[in-house]
Amino acid sequence: MARYILARILWLLPLSVIVSIIVFALLRFSPVDAALAYLVQSQIPPTEMALQSAREELGLDKPFFTQYFLWLKNALHFDFGVSFVTKRPVLDDLLYYLPTTLYLTFTSMLLVVGVSIPLGMLSAIYKNSVFDRCVRFLCFIGVCAPSFWVGFLLIYIFSVKLGWFNPYEQSSYFLPVLTLSFMSLCINIRIMRSSVLEHKLSSSLFYTKLRHKESYKWHLLKNSLLPVLTSFGMHFGELLGGAVVVEMLFSLPGIGRYTLSAITNHDYPVMQCFMLLMCGIFVLLSLLVDICYCMLNPKITYIKEG
Repeated sequence: MARYILARILWLLPLSVIVSIIVFALLRFSPVDAALAYLVQSQIPPTEMALQSAREELGLDKPFFTQYFLWLKNALHFDFGVSFVTKRPVLDDLLYYLPTTLYLTFTSMLLVVGVSIPLGMLSAIYKNSVFDRCVRFLCFIGVCAPSFWVGFLLIYIFSVKLGWFNPYEQSSYFLPVLTLSFMSLCINIRIMRSSVLEHKLSSSLFYTKLRHKESYKWHLLKNSLLPVLTSFGMHFGELLGGAVVVEMLFSLPGIGRYTLSAITNHDYPVMQCFMLLMCGIFVLLSLLVDICYCMLNPKITYIKEG
């Protein structure tokens, strides 16, 4: 297991370089001219001379790989450029808005983990009961409903009708967290239920139940978590992406709302830094999921011997 983890960590370096090239190329070959976007946000008339001067200032007059290596050199020193709109360093802006998004995402993820695993397991144990039917109906609604619709529905019920929450009060994260986590919660309940039902029929757990009834549920949970772990890794990234909609809906000052504004204004330095940050999070989550696989099932062979 140690060899596999070390190999995966070493693989992160070339993978990060490939991801950074793709991110840089996507924005550099965009149909929108970065120099023109820079002049528009700076409120400078986009004359031919101004465009040429802006390209020289931004380094856009150099060959593609020269631009990339200069950008990479600065990025390794945590210099991702200056925002076209705010005129401040991009990293400073992202770090300012990041805590709100991380709090929203981690809280939503804790809700997903804490609720989906026990509900999915109970739904499988009491298969076809009234409880199981209610859970499956709720999951069906949750998988089909988009986040913005769920958010508007929660605002209507808890704020307009009941008057329990102010949806635009930043001290209350109940409605944003519930909105962001609802779809992932329902998906993971279904995955957990299917996984438990599948492993209940396995021969190894059947003999475990006969010999060690007290540890049967632990072995069932442990074996059923493997496919669920993969979904948790993907859903964390989805929650970060879904935070854009939720932050706009509830007026939260997070990184998603800031990046959406940058996309609208063609603020390339912000978009580059955000995309690189998201890709890095997905890569690290993939590594953590694989490590958890090793811990839950040491019998899995990842590296061929010899």
